[in-house]
Amino acid sequence: MRGWIKKTAGLAMAVMMMAVTGCGVSSNTTKEEVTEMATEEKPAEAEEQDVLNVNVDNMLLYCITPSTANPFFEAIQRACKEEGEALGYTVKCESHDEDASRQAELFDEAIAEGATAIICDNADPDATIEPVERAKEAGIPTFLVDREINREGLCISQIVTDNYQGATAVAQYLVEVTGGEGRYIELLGPENDKNCRIRSEAFHAILDRTNMEMAAQRSAKWDREEGRIKTAKLLLRYPDITAVVCGNDAMACGAADAVAEANPDHEIFIIGMDGSDEMADNITEGRATATVLQQIDAMTRNAVNQANDYLMKGRTGVEEKQWMDCVLVNKDNADRIEGFVNRGK
Repeated sequence: MRGWIKKTAGLAMAVMMMAVTGCGVSSNTTKEEVTEMATEEKPAEAEEQDVLNVNVDNMLLYCITPSTANPFFEAIQRACKEEGEALGYTVKCESHDEDASRQAELFDEAIAEGATAIICDNADPDATIEPVERAKEAGIPTFLVDREINREGLCISQIVTDNYQGATAVAQYLVEVTGGEGRYIELLGPENDKNCRIRSEAFHAILDRTNMEMAAQRSAKWDREEGRIKTAKLLLRYPDITAVVCGNDAMACGAADAVAEANPDHEIFIIGMDGSDEMADNITEGRATATVLQQIDAMTRNAVNQANDYLMKGRTGVEEKQWMDCVLVNKDNADRIEGFVNRGK
């Protein structure tokens, strides 16, 4: 098994030679004396740094995500497996089901099995910090996709959607098609999910400047069936609503199911976020209005390739925090969306 790759400060000696000369070292000072001075005065930040690749020869990638019952997370595991296997890795996929305790167990399993690297869509921005630290201590690098954590410097990469940009884009489209009038209901994801909060804030940054009024706000936990049930109940209570604003596509598809079952006497506009095939089909069929494509397939493949670069070369060549814009999906391009990829490009 290959050990830790070392990164050295190659210019340390040259810099020290210049420094001691500038401090008045005579021209008679010997090369040996200068070398000894440089060794004694070498600053702490010039010390060697370890690259996390103790299990590089195992060629095992662990992919940890929320439940694949949501096609968005299924797409992460699929892309990770395809890209990882193409690079020669064995890829093991597991789901934490939004349970931080289960996620911690999976990190421990990855450590015990000698994972080469971990690709993760995390369960909680704070609770994930400790498992990532344990993996780092074990010499295993972590690469995050979709959701960031509230700490930098632990993960090698955090490749995340610009949720604010995406949510404002789809909210602005809703304003255009409604004329900025009418009442709406909002479906949220889990309350502890940072993406949920960011998307809702972005929705309101646009909608609160119009004549649109929120009648009710409920959590449907990113789930399609929860979205259907919550929307059906709210339609009975607020039959005059003209829009359903959803934090993701699974809830939006559930809302579309509920609206179709209720068969109201006026149009109800439904927006989401993700860019799933199901939502694209609903838009094409006129059952939903718009979403934004989170480029999760590309983000995941980028994470796998960055992991490979890091493990083999000791660096990724990019910053830890990386943002990807969303792409608006409406009736004009919904038929080109497949597997969280815009096939029309």
